[in-house]
Amino acid sequence: MATDRVIFHCDCNSFYASVELLSHPELRDVPVAVCGDPKSRHGIILAKNEPAKRFGIQTAETVYSALRKCPDLTLLPPHHDRYRALSRQVNAIYARYTDRVEPFGIDESWLDMTGTWHLFGSSAQQVADQIRHVVRAETGLTLSVGVSFNKVFAKLGSDYKKPYATTVIGREDFKRMVWPLPVQTLLYVGRATQKTLTGLGIRNIGQLAAADPVQLQQALGKLGPELRRYARGEDDAPVRAACEQPEVKSVGNGMTFRRDLVSRDDIAAALTALADDVAARLRSHGLLCTVVQVLIKDTDLRSITRQAPVPAPTHLARDIARAALALVDKHWPAQKPIRMLTVTAMGLTDGTDARQLSLLDPEPQCDEKREKLEKSLDAIRKKYGKASIASASRLKNDLGLRELSMETDKDEPPVP
Repeated sequence: MATDRVIFHCDCNSFYASVELLSHPELRDVPVAVCGDPKSRHGIILAKNEPAKRFGIQTAETVYSALRKCPDLTLLPPHHDRYRALSRQVNAIYARYTDRVEPFGIDESWLDMTGTWHLFGSSAQQVADQIRHVVRAETGLTLSVGVSFNKVFAKLGSDYKKPYATTVIGREDFKRMVWPLPVQTLLYVGRATQKTLTGLGIRNIGQLAAADPVQLQQALGKLGPELRRYARGEDDAPVRAACEQPEVKSVGNGMTFRRDLVSRDDIAAALTALADDVAARLRSHGLLCTVVQVLIKDTDLRSITRQAPVPAPTHLARDIARAALALVDKHWPAQKPIRMLTVTAMGLTDGTDARQLSLLDPEPQCDEKREKLEKSLDAIRKKYGKASIASASRLKNDLGLRELSMETDKDEPPVP
């Protein structure tokens, strides 16, 4: 690996649960799960410790289901402020070893150690072990670290053996270690992609590496050949420096409501609140969207996703809410209860892109008054807090919209 890149992927083990157990050391050896509040209809498992995993408890399953598997399961509420603080502390430790630290969620980070590992030890594995020990000593948290010559295999390494382990996947032995693994263990292979690959007879990573790229392109679009490259060890994506910001691909926010949405007024109020948050974050990024997407989940937890272009690029809440409501009106049966909604702004642009004009349709005009109004709201919230001003429909309802926070939504970078 001397001439190769040296990439670490550091993954905090059972992060939410581990952070909670710092305050409850007496629970360390008993089954523990962190979960949302069932009374607010957020009763799903967010994280679990190792003893709970031995009972087969899964992230995102309902509390009811988890308690059936383990009646003695101890349930703890989440404390997101603590998670953010510990995440910053752990990443600050990584920054002592390299300036190229790229977080991948709150509990995982890639480190490019190519130019610095030799300053801290005699081998990359020794340095990875050192980082694990330092993080544990200073925070009480444990890490699993993958060491490899690219980001994809480094992440596979951190998942290879848990908890609290270092796994090296070198260029000379990656076929032996990686190719027998189930294809779904590869980065960016989700359930839908796994199902498609299984239909092609591809069940492990080695079969994906040997697959026909044309067939993969036909089945999965551009993702197919890209996954084949990953399987063959050809990922060359860089680890971003700490000062580099990823390109934002989409901006979205979703919520499970205190009660089901049963009327169009309920739906409109919910979409208005979600669109308000999404639009504010678009403006903070200096971006406009050209497509709006809604995800709708019913009371049986079945969901559909629909999207449509907007008439003109926008970062106004009213435009996004109108587009989202039109999608719900068109694709969701009237009076069918809705448990959860997500609104996502996609097809982002900074407004400098050329746009095809129509000779028949009038050019949409910018609503300057609305633009000034929504930017004024941004200024008030920046000065007095995000909850300082909101629409009446957001404040006067029993759906829980008052509690909706822009801190819970997600700006998504593109898949490499």
